[in-house]
Amino acid sequence: MAGEVRRQLSLSGLARGLKRGSTVAIGVGSRGIANLDVIVQSMVSWWAEQGMKPFLFPAMGSHGAASARGQAEVLARYGITEAAMGCPVRSSLAVAGLGRTGEGIEVVMDRTAHAAGAVMLCARVKWHTDFSGKLESGLFKMMAIGLGKWAGAQRYHAHAHTMGLEAVIRSVGRQVLKSGRILGGLAILEDENHQTAHLEVIPAESLERREEELLEMVKGWMPRIPLPAVDLLIVNEIGKNLSGSGMDPKVINRTIHGQYNPWPFAPRVSRVFVRDVHAMSHGNAIGLGMADVVHSRVVQKMKKRPTWINGLTSGALACIRTPVHFKSDRECLEKIRLTTGRLEASELRMGWIRNTQDLSVLACTANLRDQLARNESLEVGETERELEFDGRGDLLNLIG
Repeated sequence: MAGEVRRQLSLSGLARGLKRGSTVAIGVGSRGIANLDVIVQSMVSWWAEQGMKPFLFPAMGSHGAASARGQAEVLARYGITEAAMGCPVRSSLAVAGLGRTGEGIEVVMDRTAHAAGAVMLCARVKWHTDFSGKLESGLFKMMAIGLGKWAGAQRYHAHAHTMGLEAVIRSVGRQVLKSGRILGGLAILEDENHQTAHLEVIPAESLERREEELLEMVKGWMPRIPLPAVDLLIVNEIGKNLSGSGMDPKVINRTIHGQYNPWPFAPRVSRVFVRDVHAMSHGNAIGLGMADVVHSRVVQKMKKRPTWINGLTSGALACIRTPVHFKSDRECLEKIRLTTGRLEASELRMGWIRNTQDLSVLACTANLRDQLARNESLEVGETERELEFDGRGDLLNLIG
């Protein structure tokens, strides 16, 4: 991993135009990316060996409760600290102006990064949770939403209501490139099992075209629930570290605005039941509003400030609504089952996953077994088990 990062940087030629001693600001985002600490530390070490002075900064919009301290804490949770990385971590919400795009969008950029000799980004290229296009999540989006910090993120999402988010990302990203501050970026691609599959350093002049190509590649690796339809999907956990929307709408077949089953490539999901919030989300429970029922602990663990700021900034208000909730898994299942139209429990087609980032294990009701067995890419277990509950009425976990 570290060797491939260094190899890519060496081949890129990005250091040729910089004087020794120049500062290089490396932007890092807020997603749970496999091997992120190793990748970032390798970037820092390489730049230091070229005689530069690298530092890290959070390239985030409203994550970390839209505060400088909170965003530094997000990086620290992923192991991105000054001690571990061997360089400063500089977190600020202050921005510098970069003018307006042709569409009239006022563009801003993290002031600390803007003052550096050069800026390099580190981001995962993947499908966006909320729209489909040729350019979705990745380096270009980080140049817009991430480098724009909270001030930019609010403004850009507002323009997205009329222009569409892809158009805003392209327009703002191009304006950021015109500043001459961006050297390029390290694109990270992950496979369907959330493992690092490809690393590539892209110079600034090739960013837009090459990111489109990489996105097309990674879309072919998108994990999906391997069924045409389920009546009830149990999701063990949601979290900002797992998806920008808490859970991936393209897995559960929802939109962040409350629409059911908009994606033709995903299974039709009648109801979604969420059981918990991932510890690494630190109370940001965005996405709970896409569920039809949640365990009461989801509501109890939700911290209003980061959750509400995230939803208000992105405009995804349906994502932060509180659904019906009950104090046990048993009660949640009992209350929601009849809303699926299945009068008999034996007729219910139910799936159960850890989270929308990890679909490596799927538990399902026996009435779905034959459909799964016809899929040659799946390994279907032989053992059948009844649902089991503890003394509180909560499920004993079948899938870990």
